[in-house]
Amino acid sequence: MNLPPIKPTTIAFFKGKKIRKTLSGGEWWFSIIDVIAALTNTNEPRRYWSDLKIKLRQEGFIEVYEKIVQLKLEAPDNKMRTTDCANTESIFRIIQSIPSPKAEPFKRWLARVGYERVQEIENPELATKRTRMLYKLKGYSEDWIEKRMRGIAIREELTDEWKQRGAREQRDYEILTSEISRATFGITPGEYKKLKGLQRENLRDHMDDFELIFTMLGERATTEIHRNEKSQGMPKLKSDSRAGGNIAGGARKQLEKRLGRSIVSKRNYLKHSEYKKLKGK
Repeated sequence: MNLPPIKPTTIAFFKGKKIRKTLSGGEWWFSIIDVIAALTNTNEPRRYWSDLKIKLRQEGFIEVYEKIVQLKLEAPDNKMRTTDCANTESIFRIIQSIPSPKAEPFKRWLARVGYERVQEIENPELATKRTRMLYKLKGYSEDWIEKRMRGIAIREELTDEWKQRGAREQRDYEILTSEISRATFGITPGEYKKLKGLQRENLRDHMDDFELIFTMLGERATTEIHRNEKSQGMPKLKSDSRAGGNIAGGARKQLEKRLGRSIVSKRNYLKHSEYKKLKGK
């Protein structure tokens, strides 16, 4: 069974171990091999999971096995790769079959993570507040956070349109995003990350005000074009994405001409801002 993740891969930590998770269908789904690695310290979590699946079937946990889904999560090489995932309830059942002194602390950790998501579903403002607080703790200014949060909302609105209009796989979203970025900035998101010297970091978290503004303009224009022209199917969505990006790209070029400098920058926004603060002291 395959389900496309609604949200990008998020990294959670349990006792220093990374556990990838993503939102799909309004709930968290966790990478099973990451959970196994965190609980067992095995060097071969994939083989451990392969053996454990056989054990689960033998012990009658068929319903757990049937609820395992394959989602695309970001791998260590920064590529989106399909991996077995389970929701909070199924992970609870799986770890019952893993002999580990870390099982009980992990259950409490898992319950807390799941509860936070339940709270956010019931009160979406909590998720927004948590995100704002995280950015603030990282050192971002209130003005930047405001733009970033607005950009997140615009992005979610756009991906909702894509889902309704024929884009299904995460790969489709990447293709359409690249079309907007190439038309807006002249480079794809992957090329932009290389320019800024980023690896696993989120590109938009390292954009300055103008970069964020033109990103928002390209995505918001694309959304409105989709709606105005009642677009359907990937070929039309790609064409719309280029058109939306061209609108933002045209505005960027006009500003660059007036300012006499490029908006597309290799600077890491947060590090650059911290440098300016230190220099000003």
